[in-house]
Amino acid sequence: MKPHEESYVAIWETVRRIPRGKVLTYGDVARLSGLPTQARLVGYALHSMPLGADIPWQRVINARGEISLTGGAAAEQKKLLQKEGVHFRGRGVDLDRYRWNGRTSRKGRERPGRARA
Repeated sequence: MKPHEESYVAIWETVRRIPRGKVLTYGDVARLSGLPTQARLVGYALHSMPLGADIPWQRVINARGEISLTGGAAAEQKKLLQKEGVHFRGRGVDLDRYRWNGRTSRKGRERPGRARA
């Protein structure tokens, strides 16, 4: 097994669970993946996703609520999030409003509350 492969799979599975119209920070994803000090690894894992993977990478943003990517990739991420109903204030989003709490109900819908950074 390649270095970090198990961690990458855990990260991808966490990102797959983020509901449409919600976001998590890199640190949130790391914590929910059982890797609480590995926010940077989340970025590496997303960059290393297999082509065609069904992983909503656009739902992961930085701790300021902003897109960390640049150029065309940043524009693509913003466009995808806006299609999901995420509204931007300047360069970022309101994490109090759009941050997912990391839990789902039995029906697969988000429960009230929010994740902690």
